[in-house]
Formats: sequence, C-alpha cells, structure tokens
Amino acid sequence: MAIIIGSDHQGYPLKESIKRHFRALGSEVFDRGCHGIVPADYPEHGARVARDVAAGLGKGILICATGIGMSMVANKFPGIRAALCRNELDAERSRQHMDANIICLSGMITPLEVAIRLVDRFLREPFQGDEECHQRRVNQIENLLMDNSLMS
Repeated sequence: MAIIIGSDHQGYPLKESIKRHFRALGSEVFDRGCHGIVPADYPEHGARVARDVAAGLGKGILICATGIGMSMVANKFPGIRAALCRNELDAERSRQHMDANIICLSGMITPLEVAIRLVDRFLREPFQGDEECHQRRVNQIENLLMDNSLMS
C-alpha cells in the first residue's frame, strides 16, 4: 500500500523525516508537497493528498503546525475520513472504528519518535467493519451529504 504524504512549511521537517523512515523500510511514498520551509498554504497540499487518497491510491499523512487545518481540509473531500492523532489510541481507534484513511499530525508538538509510532500504528491497524456498529457509523458519515435527516 502506498503512502501519500503532504505538509505545509511548519510540517515540512517532520514530513521529510517520516518520508525517509518509511522509504528506508521499503514503503512506496509519494510526496505531494510542500518542498521546503518557505511559507506554504496547507489547503493546497492537503487537497492534493486527499484527492489521491479518495482515488484509492493509498493511505495519507498530512502535517501542519497543529494538524487541525489539514484535517479540516481533507475532510471536505468525499470518501475521506481524516483523523488528527496525538497518541497511539487515537491512531488505533481511528482505523479500527472509523476506517480513517488519512492521519493528521502536528509538526510543532509531535516528536519524530512519536510520529513514527503513530503512523506505523495507523498503517498496520485494520478496520473492524462489523455491520452492527462501526460500518453502520462509517456509512452514516458517508451519507451525511445526501441525507439531511441526521442534521436536524
């Protein structure tokens, strides 16, 4: 499975380190920018990753200063379930219960060692897609745009 990664300038150093780590393990990693520490707008790079993940090209990693902006951008795209993860439980449950396909990280507060553990956990963890609970809820998320009954 390919990894599609992107960041803004504040996430760039962490992105580069994560990219090197997973390439060294033999993972296929596609970098969707940014490509330096010159100020870059997170919506542009978040959208690139979200489009690729929505197209089924792999799982995504997005990094900005806090991870919040990237998660907001990515979740605008149909089929994307981006999760801001600060610890291993977040990474585990976002995959197991919500079938998250993009992990969002903070470039300012997430140390590299923690980021590697979070991404590794996120990529390894399977979705527990039982119809009784988790799949039903993921379906509800996916249908929100078409079914306004959950909005009232």
